Amino acid sequence: MTDALALPMHAYVPGQTPRHAEGAFDALCVTARPGMSPAALADSAAFRAGLHYLDKGYFWEAHEVLEPVWLALPEGCAERHLVQALIQLANARLKALMGRPRAVARLGAIVAGHLRACRAAGGGAVVMGQALAPLLAKAERLAAVAEKRA
Repeated sequence: MTDALALPMHAYVPGQTPRHAEGAFDALCVTARPGMSPAALADSAAFRAGLHYLDKGYFWEAHEVLEPVWLALPEGCAERHLVQALIQLANARLKALMGRPRAVARLGAIVAGHLRACRAAGGGAVVMGQALAPLLAKAERLAAVAEKRA
């Protein structure tokens, strides 16, 4: 992957597709480092790729590249809650592909909790370029649908 928005050859789904080679996402992950401001992290290749992967159905990959962004953010800040919500949303959507509705329902509730914590930590309607209301609605919908299937 030379371009941050290039998609991997395939989406990894445990038990269904091959896992990516070790270090496949290192070039993206290193663009998010401790000490960077939330604005710089929002502009990092890791964050942009994570959002792109999430949008395109590469959920495991989204988690991989968003994790260093989350780790670089200060504990308890709105941005860290947002990124944790995005990571858990990717996890929930991966579990949906794996046919695990109980896990999806549980993770959807976790996503909603992180988004509420994001607001409580001072996050406005938009954090790191992401509108919170649509993300919260998506998480609640995901949890409700999964709960019916569980």
